[in-house]
Amino acid sequence: MNEILNAMKARRSCRAYKPDAVPRTLLDQIAEAGLYAASGRNKQAARIVIVTDPALRGRLSEMNREIGGWDAGFDPFYGAPALMIVLADKSCPTAVYDGSLVMGNLMLAAHTLGLGSCWIHRAKEEFESDEGKALLAAWGIEGDWEGIGHCILGYPAEALPAPPARKPDRITNV
Repeated sequence: MNEILNAMKARRSCRAYKPDAVPRTLLDQIAEAGLYAASGRNKQAARIVIVTDPALRGRLSEMNREIGGWDAGFDPFYGAPALMIVLADKSCPTAVYDGSLVMGNLMLAAHTLGLGSCWIHRAKEEFESDEGKALLAAWGIEGDWEGIGHCILGYPAEALPAPPARKPDRITNV
């Protein structure tokens, strides 16, 4: 079977990471794959923020934890040392869909490069907050952006599970 189709079937969400840093060359390859996601009318209205700084990663994790309502000390990024935040331009009518396709490309690219990944939600709420808006401004990102998701990245700390069986009757031929 085609290697892309195999990667689609084999990729799993990773929720336990080694602390090892992800090389910048791999992060750049993953981000580039995200830029090649399909987008409505080829607007390319999504952008990617790569986060490797431990202090910033910790700040984002804490924001996410508070929004999620978890107890202090819980890390919603599961120890992943790097993440990519996908943002989409709110003025684009296909923003959420376009950003979601970017997220899919990021996770598939990470898998093919031997990294674990997982889509972590609550980016929307993070970047609607005053603190999130201040971060965007500090990063030089102007305009009205919606947080689509965090693609957490790192080396898996344990073997990923085998893909579960697919539910039947999800394809209809007419």
